[in-house]
Amino acid sequence: MKQEVCAGIDLHSNNVMIGIVDENGRRLKHQKLGCDLEQIEGFLQPWKERLRSVAVESTYNWYWLVDGLRRRGYPTHLANPARMEQYSGIKHADDKNDAFFLAELQRLDILPTGYIYDPALRPVRDLLRRRQSLVRQRTALLLSFKSLYARTTGEAMPLRKVKMMEPDESKTLYEHPANSLIASLQKEHIDKLSQSIALIEKNVLSCARELPCYENLLSLPGVGRILGMTIRLEVGDISRFKTSGHFASYCRTVDSRRLSNDKKKGENNRKCGNRYLAWAFVEAANYAKRHHDHCRQWFDRKAAKTNTIIATKALACKLAKAAWYLMSEGSNYDPKRMCPQVRMKNEKLKIVRTAVSQDKGLAKSPRL
Repeated sequence: MKQEVCAGIDLHSNNVMIGIVDENGRRLKHQKLGCDLEQIEGFLQPWKERLRSVAVESTYNWYWLVDGLRRRGYPTHLANPARMEQYSGIKHADDKNDAFFLAELQRLDILPTGYIYDPALRPVRDLLRRRQSLVRQRTALLLSFKSLYARTTGEAMPLRKVKMMEPDESKTLYEHPANSLIASLQKEHIDKLSQSIALIEKNVLSCARELPCYENLLSLPGVGRILGMTIRLEVGDISRFKTSGHFASYCRTVDSRRLSNDKKKGENNRKCGNRYLAWAFVEAANYAKRHHDHCRQWFDRKAAKTNTIIATKALACKLAKAAWYLMSEGSNYDPKRMCPQVRMKNEKLKIVRTAVSQDKGLAKSPRL
């Protein structure tokens, strides 16, 4: 019986290095190839029947390689470089050693892997991410437009007026032709960006509505159409998070400090996780603490003990954990589960108010 082999691929922008090892860790073959799927498959094809797994280093350009190998029947895994650390005493390291290192971790079944997002939904998720970039560009142009008007006239222009203004109207705001040209160009760019943002939202929404648990997320405090789409598309398969705490950590809503005997001994990587989910839940917390009573009461209690920044992040953490339950159970939001302390406090207050009102009623009733 032929021994199984494992392959490791060190991926770069313009080439790949492939290394193959057997069950005993013996290095069998390696080769440097271009970023061409046909060449890579030609190298792996003689080993395909014996190939147990292929480990690809997670870089910014892994989509084409991982998806291509999986479509052609190769058992491919995405290696997480943030959790891998080579022996610090190694004297010489290069691409060949890195490729064999990935294969060796595969052979020992200790390779830290990353999540491979559904290739059919990944372009939709990336499209929604582009929307955030366009929104930032539009905001910068809006602020620049208002700043120019304030510098030139000494007056402040409401943001709504800037958005509703026609491009021809912006030319009449200034006497100098240079200022008129700047204003008209910025207004044209703002309107074009608004159209692009609306088009992206329409296309993403048509896809997000078909996904399970999207409607359940809309019942979460502070989560509307945009945040609901962001959370649902960024999460992917919710079953990859074993607990709500793991999900909250992935959303960057937990503290990253290392404590010992109530003293800070260091800090872990607080950027480990998904920055888009971190943004989404902080935005939801800021809205929930203003427009939802039970969230506002919980936030006030937390802010009184710490400060508003920590309280907002703590509320975002609670919303992230609640979102995990909504997507795991397929249920709607229940404030009694998220803020039981606030509910108990409100019920006690209600009992006290009822008793006081009854006493007042007895005091006003005529004596017999």
